[in-house]
Amino acid sequence: MTDDRRLRVALLGAGSVGSQVAALLLQHADELAARAGAELELVGIAVRDPDAPRDTDLPRALLTTDAEPLILGSDIVIELMGGIEPARAMLLQALTAGADVVTGNKALIATHGPELFEAADRVGASVHYEAAVAGAIPIVRPLRDSLAGDRVQRILAIVNGTTNYILDRMDSEGADYADVLADAQRLGYAEADPTADVEAFDAAQKAAILASLAFHTTVPLDAVHREGITAIDAQMMTAARDAGYVIKLLAVCERLDDDGAETISVRVHPALVHRDHPLASVRGANNAVFVQAEAAGDLMFYGAGAGGIQTASAVLGDVVSAARRHIAGGVGVGESTRANLPIAPFGHAVTRYQVTLEVDDRPGVLATIAGILADGGVSIATAQQTIIGGSDGADLASSRALLVIGTHTARERDLAATVERLGASDAVERVLSVLRVEGDGR
Repeated sequence: MTDDRRLRVALLGAGSVGSQVAALLLQHADELAARAGAELELVGIAVRDPDAPRDTDLPRALLTTDAEPLILGSDIVIELMGGIEPARAMLLQALTAGADVVTGNKALIATHGPELFEAADRVGASVHYEAAVAGAIPIVRPLRDSLAGDRVQRILAIVNGTTNYILDRMDSEGADYADVLADAQRLGYAEADPTADVEAFDAAQKAAILASLAFHTTVPLDAVHREGITAIDAQMMTAARDAGYVIKLLAVCERLDDDGAETISVRVHPALVHRDHPLASVRGANNAVFVQAEAAGDLMFYGAGAGGIQTASAVLGDVVSAARRHIAGGVGVGESTRANLPIAPFGHAVTRYQVTLEVDDRPGVLATIAGILADGGVSIATAQQTIIGGSDGADLASSRALLVIGTHTARERDLAATVERLGASDAVERVLSVLRVEGDGR
């Protein structure tokens, strides 16, 4: 360190991530000071209960239930409380006072990011949020800074470790969803109430953030189409495996040519990923972000998407960046959201599909189904039939078949209308599943 400058750092929250951040700030103070150009003094930690058990031993003198003096007296405020309020009010208070803020709060950034960025711009401060998406994986800075001069075309991302753990075990072991979910809860990968993960609320928040960064456009959370994984079963896993795919919960952010106009599509849903694709090899609770850019080409960011010590790494990287800005002077780096690209309705998305039907095993059925698909503007790429009913073909009336149809690219609204007509056809007993195919080189 070149001088004796000191920056005051306040921490809001001391849960699994916050306690690790505090411990690392104290343990590696000299190293962080050398990197930042100033001593980073942790002046206090605001908590609900100073006596609550924590993952690491923290000096009792640093703990307080009174956050306001910390916020108003600090150069950098780190928020790791989670939730919307009081986190939003506290960060606005910090920004108004001229402090830079660092947060890992994905829900807050996804819903109130523009408000925070505007408050920062008014006073020349910065909002840092690397830890809000994909834990330890550096993806916010690469999208915001490294690729700012490029044109990102598409992002395919696995950004929820709980669902990836569940789907990975269902694929590799043939296990049932309910059994794997119970194991995930026992191991701490899933909460007692897993709704935020398995219904894709968590992934949708991260998708909104990724799309806003990639396309320089504010993407409201309610513009993200969301589907969870609760309908995925062993039969769907088997059909995917037989076709050379694996099922992943994907966040998909992409540019569309929407009848000659450029729009963007942001969606989260289970998808088929070919086993040759890099995302197919993402195992367990890990995360990965696959970026396709016009000049840079294909880029893959992979690693731990959660965990106290891992996420603390991303938080401290932001703290060092904020400290360097204070030392260098000048205004903070603002968000680039001026492209204002329109967000297409989900029905405008274009991809390939795998449609699985239970049908009568009799002549003419395939022709009928092909006709329905053709009438809807959906073209068949592959079709595989497996007999699932009737013992030896003698009782044709009771014979059933499983028909798995792979399509060429189609628009979501056309496919949805076609599936509805298939479900109403006498040739189809049941529409068992419809899965989108992503990452196939479109």
